[in-house]
This record gives sequence, C-alpha cells and structure tokens, in this order.
Amino acid sequence: MKLPQALPRGLLLIGLGLGPVLAFAGVPEKAPNAGAPYSAKGADTCLTCHEGPEVNDIFHTAHAQPNDARTPFGKGGLQCEACHGPGGNHTKKVKKGETRPSMIKFGRTADTPVPVQNAMCLGCHEKTQAAQWHVGPHDVNNVSCAACHDIHKSKDAVLSRATQPDVCYTCHVAERSQFLKPYAHPVRQGKLACSDCHAPHGTTAQKQLVRATINDTCYECHAEKRGPMLWEHQPVTEDCSTCHAAHGSSNPGMVKMRPPLLCQSCHSQQGHPSFGYGPSGLPGNASPSTALALGSCMNCHSQVHGSNHPSGSSLTR
Repeated sequence: MKLPQALPRGLLLIGLGLGPVLAFAGVPEKAPNAGAPYSAKGADTCLTCHEGPEVNDIFHTAHAQPNDARTPFGKGGLQCEACHGPGGNHTKKVKKGETRPSMIKFGRTADTPVPVQNAMCLGCHEKTQAAQWHVGPHDVNNVSCAACHDIHKSKDAVLSRATQPDVCYTCHVAERSQFLKPYAHPVRQGKLACSDCHAPHGTTAQKQLVRATINDTCYECHAEKRGPMLWEHQPVTEDCSTCHAAHGSSNPGMVKMRPPLLCQSCHSQQGHPSFGYGPSGLPGNASPSTALALGSCMNCHSQVHGSNHPSGSSLTR
C-alpha cells in the first residue's frame, strides 16, 4: 500500500471557520497534526499497531475500496490518513518522556474537536449533507458525525432499521421509554425506524421531520386520514399530535388521555344529551349517561377523524 509521490491538492472550502480543507490530501488548519508529513507506507504503517476486527472491518466498507477513486482509499492513495490526517509525526520514533503526536480521532469520547471531525467527513459529503446539516440541531449542539456513524464497521448500526433506534437512544433516552409503552409505533419490532419520520442530518421542518408538517409526515403511512372530508374534525386537520402521542402512549390509539377526558379537554359536556339529570349528588343533580361513563364519546361519534356521510355533521356516521 505504498503511497504515490504525487498527491492531488484540490481545495475544498467549508463554512466551519476552520479554513480550507484539502480533499483527500490535507486536514483542517486546527487539526492536531495539520502540516505534518504523510507516512510512506499508508495503511501498512497503521496496521502494524492498529490491527483487529474493529479496525480491519473497514476494508469491507465503501470507504476502503482502493480501486474506486470516489473513496478515501482510492483517491490519492492516502488510505487511513485521508480521514485521520497525516501520520508522519505520529509514527516516528518517540524519545523517552515525549508524548506521541496525536492524529484525528473520531467518536463521542474523542479528544479531537467536533468541528475538526465533521470537517473531515464533510470534505467528501459536503454536497449531499452540508446544506441540511448546518440548519439542524445536531450540528448546533456540537454532535459529531462519528457519534452516530461507525465507518469502520461493515454494517453501520445507524443505517439498519433494526439497530438504528439503539443508536438514537444513546442521547434520546426519553423516547426509548415512550416506545416501551403498551401502544406505540412498531419501532421495537423493527418495522419502523427513527429516520422514517425524522431527518437526522437536518431540515427546516419542526422536530427535524421528513415532511414540512407533522400531519404530512403522519400521512406518509396514514393516508386514509388525509381527507379532504365533507365533515372535518378541526384538530385533525391542524395537528395530529393534539390528540396523539407520536412515540407511544399508555392509552389505546396512542391518544394522550383516555376518552371522554380527551374529548372534554376541548368540548364541554354541558347541554349534551349524555349529561342527564338525577339524584347523583353532583351539582344540579347532574349525572353522565352510562354510555359515556363506561365507554367514551366514540361510542356514538365513531368517525372522529372526519366523515363523508351526508348526515355525518356530528361525526356519528
């Protein structure tokens, strides 16, 4: 894996306040080893010390294809150093008492600054991710690409529907507990992933949704609720989350409260036929009907999402 002597020096500017990044041939100016020489043998030098399944598995990924000029290993022959920076100072013999110069490290616990880590990733993925990434909360909260992605693994956990939620749960612990509730979207069953609803690399929509609004995102699966309906239930057209808990709930239908309490948070029961009168001890001797007390409003108003029936103005049919 000997490096060619002539290396490409194409400049790629990125808006991180780090100065220019040399695509496949350099590092951000604030990187720990900026300006250091590259090693003579590339990956062969690295593998003399860094060898094991967690390292070698990269050769089964798209990043380490030496015959593909689009990959770090294939363009310029920089191999490991295309991402980790030049290793000349890191690999040299260190005198007793000296500290070995560091290279660029990736991950949640790495001591390399997050902007430097992400600059190396965006050096290749600028066109596909940068516009969205810089408006998203992950970048704003100084989250590194490697906090979610592990490019050394042939199967990156965050790219698999079955394992992606566990990666997200490392930060979003409240959502983990919500998906464990009795009524929840089938994330635990591997039928749905976080990225089916959320765009992790950033979007201008609230909550990083994949569509412009909550309702449009929900309609991706629940198209039958889209309408338009002849008789509409106003909260349905405004925001699905008015009634439903998006990640999970202890109530059937993933509603935030059990009916009739959910319905009565907007609709007063006064004057309704279900609110009769009798010796109940309630103010005015009023007592709710059995159908309401033992069931819910949906015993009668079954078409709660809307109705197309000519006589469905009260959403009963």
